[in-house]
Amino acid sequence: MISGVNTREMILEILLQIEEAGEHSHIAIGNALAKHQFLPRQERAFVTRVCEGTLEYQILLDYIINTYSKVTVDKMKPVIREILRSAVYQLKFMDSVPDSAVCNEAVKLTQRKGFYNLKPFVNGVLRTIARELENLTYPSREENPVEYLSVRYSMPANLVERWIGDYGEKTTEIMLADFLKEKPVTVRCRTYPCTPELVKENMRRQGVTVEDAPYLPYACRISGFDHILMLDAFRDGKIQVQDISSMLVAEVADPRKGDYIIDLCAAPGGKSLHLGDKMESYGTVDARDVSQYKVDLIEENIQRLNSINVQARVMDATVFDVESECKADIVIADVPCSGYGVIGKKPEIKYRATPRKQEEIVILQRSILERAAEYVKSKGLLIYSTCTIAKEENEENMMWFMNHFPFKLESMDPQLPKELRSESTALGYLQLLPGVHQTDGFFIAKFRRKT
Repeated sequence: MISGVNTREMILEILLQIEEAGEHSHIAIGNALAKHQFLPRQERAFVTRVCEGTLEYQILLDYIINTYSKVTVDKMKPVIREILRSAVYQLKFMDSVPDSAVCNEAVKLTQRKGFYNLKPFVNGVLRTIARELENLTYPSREENPVEYLSVRYSMPANLVERWIGDYGEKTTEIMLADFLKEKPVTVRCRTYPCTPELVKENMRRQGVTVEDAPYLPYACRISGFDHILMLDAFRDGKIQVQDISSMLVAEVADPRKGDYIIDLCAAPGGKSLHLGDKMESYGTVDARDVSQYKVDLIEENIQRLNSINVQARVMDATVFDVESECKADIVIADVPCSGYGVIGKKPEIKYRATPRKQEEIVILQRSILERAAEYVKSKGLLIYSTCTIAKEENEENMMWFMNHFPFKLESMDPQLPKELRSESTALGYLQLLPGVHQTDGFFIAKFRRKT
């Protein structure tokens, strides 16, 4: 606490906002750090790591706490639960913080939050865990592989079970391990009106570590900077933060100069802007989203990149727009989804998944696909994509769509790097899996209108 700000209290408030108020982790952490911009880099990094780590390993942390506490986590008051979770994360994963300091700070925070009578409980649980952590017994893989993987990788058992059924135990473990790895910042270097080589050199001159990303020559991973807003390449609109999987949508779409493209769920605009660049300022990308807030995010990026052929407007993708009927050369339907493919970046997603939400999201996706089909002109393209690995949102929706609309799959091999080509891409769809591929989990299907 070099700055005078109690970082552990700050961490507690962030975790409560995520857990109790349902805020997204990246928003809660970002807002908190924005309020304390004067915090030294070391303290900002500490807050971020403990918050993200506590969320990522929540199931494992709860397993540890329940092993040594007479009161189970689900019976605890929210404040005490989050104090213990974040403290146990530090005990298990942060050797740089002495165990005594972790315990003492947690007890102080318990008192500061008005739970004076629970100080002995918090102190006793944490000191027992600090003493016994190396002797902890974990679930047996042989007796219950689902429970073992659930605790080992902090993934809800229902998701582990369904992915084992869909992808097998080996691939599931690869994905689970990848979710827990630190994710680098991936950016798209614009190829128009600049060149990736010049953009990368510009960033290196500012002391940024720039590494080529796989699959696409204009994609790179960057590190060694305080904030992306400090980079000239970002402020000048020469880079866009975007995962490789998202960049592949524009590659597969392969627009021609002069095309009219509708991007139905466009915010924050990465795919729309990429498509606009690929047309070298010709044609039009009609970037739409459901709220003014989301459209403002697109507009912000349009202005920063000075993209003259991308326009943004508020429009609900589930509502039929008669003026767009049979008008688009290409329609992009990157629909709202369960988000399982980006759990590594947004860990709270895994704790909020329910069968009912899964059913509701599929209904929404099909509603958007129905509208999307009506906007594609004769022989035009529809690109369907999600950032999930759920088969009912991906392959099953793909089959449903072809059974109900005059579209057929078209090979995407001509647009893909050799490393990503497969039997499925030759047919017209690609399922990217975390850890198996060097991207987020992502699905893309390429449809051509028959008539």
